[in-house]
Amino acid sequence: MSAYPPIADHGIVGDLQTAALVSAEGAIDWWCVPRFDSPSVFGSLLDSERGGYCKLAAEPTSDGMTVRQLYMPDTAILVTRFMAPEGVGEVGDYMVPVTDLEPTDRHRLVRVVRVVRGTMTFALTCRPRFDYGRAEHTLDRPDVRTAVFHGRGADLHLQVTDPIALQADGADVTARFTLSEGQSAVLTLTGTAADAPAPEHPDRAEIGAEFDRCRDFWQNWLRTSTYRGRWRDMVNRSAITLKLLTYAPTGAPIAAATMGLPEQLGGERNWDYRYTWIRDASLSVRALTDLGFTEEAHAFRSWLADRLDAGGTASGEPLQIMYRVDGDPTLVEEVLEHWEGYRGSAPVRVGNGAADQIQLDIYGEAADALAQAAEVGGIRNWRKFADLLDWLARNWDRPDEGIWETRGGRQEFTYSRLMTWVAFERGIRVATAHSRPADIAGWTRARDEVFAQIIDRGWSRKRQAFVQHYATDVLDASLLLMPRMGFLSPRDPAWLSTLDAMDEELVSDSLVYRYDPAAAPDGLLGSEGTFNLCSFLYVEALARSGRVTQARYAFDKMLTYANHVGLFAEEIGPSGEQLGNFPQAFTHLALVAAAIALDEQLDRAEARSEPARSEPART
Repeated sequence: MSAYPPIADHGIVGDLQTAALVSAEGAIDWWCVPRFDSPSVFGSLLDSERGGYCKLAAEPTSDGMTVRQLYMPDTAILVTRFMAPEGVGEVGDYMVPVTDLEPTDRHRLVRVVRVVRGTMTFALTCRPRFDYGRAEHTLDRPDVRTAVFHGRGADLHLQVTDPIALQADGADVTARFTLSEGQSAVLTLTGTAADAPAPEHPDRAEIGAEFDRCRDFWQNWLRTSTYRGRWRDMVNRSAITLKLLTYAPTGAPIAAATMGLPEQLGGERNWDYRYTWIRDASLSVRALTDLGFTEEAHAFRSWLADRLDAGGTASGEPLQIMYRVDGDPTLVEEVLEHWEGYRGSAPVRVGNGAADQIQLDIYGEAADALAQAAEVGGIRNWRKFADLLDWLARNWDRPDEGIWETRGGRQEFTYSRLMTWVAFERGIRVATAHSRPADIAGWTRARDEVFAQIIDRGWSRKRQAFVQHYATDVLDASLLLMPRMGFLSPRDPAWLSTLDAMDEELVSDSLVYRYDPAAAPDGLLGSEGTFNLCSFLYVEALARSGRVTQARYAFDKMLTYANHVGLFAEEIGPSGEQLGNFPQAFTHLALVAAAIALDEQLDRAEARSEPARSEPART
């Protein structure tokens, strides 16, 4: 087993309350139970020696073996195939979605191994490490088909069917077994609360029924998508990924399934993304809404309305920039000193110290999410929404840390101002549409003041572009959202010159940097890769600006950076490698938006029976 497989060499499975990463070598090297933000049981992705893993794979032969990974079409069932001269075997990994919407401490990951040709020998190694590897565990072995690992406040039950016979290896277990064509075996991993009743031993008929339920859930859910465009496979995979990253009991989407994966190998930009950012979640919901998934949007808006009711934020603002999936605002950041980090990328952080930052843009994203549905006109939601905008009208004109959560001091960020303009614009629109009581005059005055300030101070005559903040001429890719949010037309000359400036400074072979840290210090050491969110926002902006040939070429190139099963991490490194937490919701929601924008522009061109545009494709 590779000490640290590439970040991209993974697929994700989950049950809508937790998720696991499975490497292309057949190893579960990341799994937190019972929730996304719980301590890990398997964490070798961040420390190969102390993190823990469960590997189930065919043994390599002297003639070599080829391994391929894929998803069963339109599902979150991951299949790892092992192909060698003597046979072909498969390991299917899945978790049945928990659909009753109640949090549970019991979560089961199923691994079905079978041989479809010839004969193959498989090896199993299960080495859990509880509480991020900080807690010792003991092993119970009631019989050769069962192992119970007792950790700190949690148990892990490993159960297998014949011909697998478990053997103790200290407090861990191993097994080696051979299957011939048509034979199969089942392994289940069930996380429970400490001393909870043991799960029933897996029955093959029951496992078959669970498999059918899992497959049918995903395929039936995806059938409700309204997307019929040119990139259906990639859009569908992104939709499933966004769903997998949503905590069903509350409707809260998380930013990514992992923590601590580096934005630069060996660097310090290693953050915990297993929480719900108001910004990321609002944009995720917008992407799902655009695909026709209305139930997810309704659930998130209810969660967001509850946050307005709850108050009590670490920053003292009406909303905090991020929360735990249950709405808890406490996210104390600590460093796991005993973990070396992915390929030596320390520190490994758990929790997130940015939770108490002030980022004024979140009010615009929240307003945009709430304004997409009629229920914001309901009495309870409307009063909270109106109170929020009244507060914002008094408090919008302040420096903040900005969308990128810089740790180099507050600034008057243009993007933050843009999104406060969005908040007032959406509020005015909803109040008018639903005839709700509101200080429309006050909101209008604030909206117009924000607009004037952005035009006066956020525009650089020298660069002929909108800039990152008022005290700099540095560009910022977050402003690629300006046209989508309706602040200006995508054909406005000021926008086209901004896009041209970004082309020159931030774009490298269709890949887009967030900003230039050398020109705009952010309080952190090191550099980072290009940001996938921004690369897809760039595609969308190009398409809406009429540069469709350039947009399509950039989009197609971006798709070449997807991993073998269509997933993206946060960033792309210098050699095309994926960096940062994985898979990242921001990237997948932006992929959806870019595909929809491209489809719209290409459809219009085809309806006119004309070429999309004759501008040259840039390389």
